[in-house]
Amino acid sequence: MAIETDAIFKEFIMKNGMVRLMLAAVVALSLGAGWAEEVKPVKYVFLFIGDGLSIPQRMMTEEYLRRTEKRGLLINEFKSQGLTNTQAADSFITDSAASGTAIACGEKTNNGRIGMDASGKRRLESAAEVARDHGRKVGIITSVTLNHATPAAFYGHNVSRGNYYQIGLDLVNSGFDYFGGGGIDKSDDQKDKLYKGDVLELAKAAGYTVSNGKEGFAALKPESGKVISIGAPGTALPYAIDMDRDSLRLADFTRQGIELLDNPKGFFIMVEGGKIDWMCHANDAATTLHEVVDFDNAVKVAYEFAQKNPADTLIVVTGDHETGGLTLGFAGTGYKSYIENLAAQKCSRDEIIRKFRAVQNPDFDSLKPLITEATGLIFPAADGKREKGGLNLTEIEENNLKNMFDQFFKDGKFTGAVPLADTAIRTLNNKSSVAWTTGAHTALPVSTTAHGPQSQLFSNMLDNTDISNRLKLVVR
Repeated sequence: MAIETDAIFKEFIMKNGMVRLMLAAVVALSLGAGWAEEVKPVKYVFLFIGDGLSIPQRMMTEEYLRRTEKRGLLINEFKSQGLTNTQAADSFITDSAASGTAIACGEKTNNGRIGMDASGKRRLESAAEVARDHGRKVGIITSVTLNHATPAAFYGHNVSRGNYYQIGLDLVNSGFDYFGGGGIDKSDDQKDKLYKGDVLELAKAAGYTVSNGKEGFAALKPESGKVISIGAPGTALPYAIDMDRDSLRLADFTRQGIELLDNPKGFFIMVEGGKIDWMCHANDAATTLHEVVDFDNAVKVAYEFAQKNPADTLIVVTGDHETGGLTLGFAGTGYKSYIENLAAQKCSRDEIIRKFRAVQNPDFDSLKPLITEATGLIFPAADGKREKGGLNLTEIEENNLKNMFDQFFKDGKFTGAVPLADTAIRTLNNKSSVAWTTGAHTALPVSTTAHGPQSQLFSNMLDNTDISNRLKLVVR
């Protein structure tokens, strides 16, 4: 299939209007004759999506690793690199449904839509469905629920991302070969108007092997057929910072997906680091960077596979949007950065909240050791002596924590575990030269990087729809 530069250039303008004219020119000029060459299919194709992962999240984690482990992120080392626009059809700031659909299906849609056009009337075809229809095996992996917005965009078709049960039915009907990571939210929602039975039971009836936990995970083999491999109780994997040695991680599911899907016709595997977004919503920098490292470790598994199959393996890494308005700098630290301070946090925001709630009839003094244990923040000594610098709390910072406790302590009960945890985490963030502008998404572009044959297709300035449209060429 030959793709002419002029045809691509015209398609950019037709799809996106004159506001994309300059971008189209940059793409056409930079790729030049490469567009006149045949785009050849690639046998093994990996797409990694960091939900909420943009340039600040990559930079924060890169700098943290360089200071604490003398290394960087693999995803930042790939030679093909570009910036990617994320806006939805109806909003400058996208949600995960619209961005996931754009990345999966190659067309802009409204926020909330899954695999449907902006009108909600026309089904869109995803790169995963194209791969399936051309004889490839397909795998969908995520650290969150399998019927959450981003993974759902690759197999689901619904006007609302909130119709979890119906999206679960789409999962079963997709016929994809492997689903791994989280569970299925509202799998037995008997109130849904399309209720037909528990989704997991319907999957079994459709020929899927459904496994739960590490024991079930270990029992899966290539001869298991189509698989739904659930890694933890509930519907999402634990946060990486809270995992123990027995926890199943994204890298484990990526490795299993390769093992179960490898075949002469090749495969398409999408892997989502979904909990990056969740902790960016919570403005928890330390937990976020551990999620990014966990995501990068999954990419390493694909990269190791690519090293053994260099001529046949394409790896594309992107984000669906930025979350939190992360900024790498804080007024209180001036031009200095102390990213390494984030190593002091030992558990996620959710776990800190749980620990606070577990204390019976607390006063502020009884919570101080928990704050120090969880975040590394240091209160003054018993004699009142207050050290300066590092993680030592200033009088203002300690008063902020105490005032937050007092605000939610009434009638002998403390109901402020959440705001107190948020205040402690924000204090650590600021001492680490990290700040946030929002608890929602932003319109920042994301970074897209790629490695392997046809990786040049994912360089330069891109729209998120371009990722799908180019993937569809290499998975045919």
